[in-house]
Amino acid sequence: MLKSLFVYGVLGVSVLLIPAKSNKISVCIEDEKDLRVDCLIKPEPSKSNTFQFSWSSGSKESVITTNDSRLSPDADFKTTVKELTPHGYRMTLTNFTDKLPRNSSLLCKLSGKTARVVVVNDKLPKCSAGNVFLRSPISWIFCLLLFFYQTQS
Repeated sequence: MLKSLFVYGVLGVSVLLIPAKSNKISVCIEDEKDLRVDCLIKPEPSKSNTFQFSWSSGSKESVITTNDSRLSPDADFKTTVKELTPHGYRMTLTNFTDKLPRNSSLLCKLSGKTARVVVVNDKLPKCSAGNVFLRSPISWIFCLLLFFYQTQS
């Protein structure tokens, strides 16, 4: 009884510590040395579902890819874009290491909302299920709960 009360108490406090906002953009390197950018902005139902991925360095901003016909992406970038469920887009940039400056910002714009992340090419994490799990605050809470449960046994 005391053990389960403790676990539920820690779980209750942990739920309060989960940030209200989640990361709207994540960047990692796939095994093939491609750059993967997940833009997880939730679109507004009343706006058109246009996306734009771009990078900026200093005052220069270049469009990598977009589905907005009013913009023209940089022809040097080879990309693929997939729609994610329940919302968002995943862009994969092939052979990106020679094309992006060492320190730059990646931006994703979806239905008028923008998310930005600073990218340092040689410090990007590898894309893996474990890496994604460890970057999630829920994973740390789960590990903490498991630790406390084991120490109480």
